[in-house]
Amino acid sequence: MKQTSILSAAGATGSKPSHDAAWDAAVNGILTIDLDAIVANWRKLDSRAVPAECSAVIKADAYGCGAAPVARALVGAGCKTFFVATAVEARAVRLAAPGATIYVLDGCFVGAAEAFAEIDARPVIGDLAELAEWDAFCRRSGWSGGAALHVDTGMSRLGLSMAEAQSLLPRVHTGNHGLTLVLSHLACAETIDHPMNARQLGAFREIAQAFSGIPASLANSSGIFLGPHFGFEMVRPGAALYGINPTPEADNPMKPVIQLQARIVQLRNIERGETVGYGATWTARRPTRLAVVAAGYADGYFRAAGGVDGVRSAEVMVAGRRCPIAGRISMDLLAVDITDVPPNAVRRGHLVTLIGEGITVDEVAHHFDTIGYEVMTSLGHRYARVYRGAV
Repeated sequence: MKQTSILSAAGATGSKPSHDAAWDAAVNGILTIDLDAIVANWRKLDSRAVPAECSAVIKADAYGCGAAPVARALVGAGCKTFFVATAVEARAVRLAAPGATIYVLDGCFVGAAEAFAEIDARPVIGDLAELAEWDAFCRRSGWSGGAALHVDTGMSRLGLSMAEAQSLLPRVHTGNHGLTLVLSHLACAETIDHPMNARQLGAFREIAQAFSGIPASLANSSGIFLGPHFGFEMVRPGAALYGINPTPEADNPMKPVIQLQARIVQLRNIERGETVGYGATWTARRPTRLAVVAAGYADGYFRAAGGVDGVRSAEVMVAGRRCPIAGRISMDLLAVDITDVPPNAVRRGHLVTLIGEGITVDEVAHHFDTIGYEVMTSLGHRYARVYRGAV
């Protein structure tokens, strides 16, 4: 199994340091990304989606995991189609996946069509004015790289209305329509029995039948688990690739992908009755040993997970034991109650585990009062990124 140096920290600039060991020790934390686990998750989803094609959503820098290494790993596994949010993201992915099909979910911004042609990316068009602008560019330039059409079936976000989509049928029936995919997006797929799923499926089935001959795509990560009738010709998993549970009402079928560790800056002892952190929200109920750790909300470890008297806080792993956070999380630091850890098991400079060793992204999201998607995409660039597996 290959592994990169932790000197591949995102945001690192300048020449290679002369003392790698010193710089390795200088990083505040390490985000380890298991590319083999991402590939295994894609293959699991691919086998479940058959006969539909399984694409991969790698927007937001592959949910914080690094779009380029993730794209290369998935291309090696057989993935042929990627979805990103913006043309700028598509340009980065194109360098890593020169032969892949790349769709841009936010569509083509005004005046940006030439950028799509330059990198051979396909906009996902969700507005008639946008479609007219794209058509005008294609006529003027001779570009024939294709585009997707987004139809809104209930999200009320991006997408043509059902009536607007139906108005394009004469164009579709001419055969020279320039559309390579028609898609919609599920609003409530993570809740298996939500009535919105059936309503959206019925509406999209109508569109897929009307646009017969153009591949259709509806299912996101959770949608894949709603059943084969949601698959159509292509599925678009995102969060599940990165280990987030696509079936919150059941056990997580996906492999964990990341481990997040941060460094202990200082060990200190406080007496019973002393408080910790801003606002004095946490009070020691016994003589307490603390580890002050170099991670905070600037690194994507949310303030909401801090320790408050009478409220169960998030936990981190210290020397193999779960330990609660003590006091509010600040911008760059957090404190952990390590009183129950043997004193000789912890030293200044050791790493504690914020995600991993049984602490899942979804568990952390619960303490952050959010979802795993936001946890993953918020992980800060002060962490060094380490890649395990084929890169």
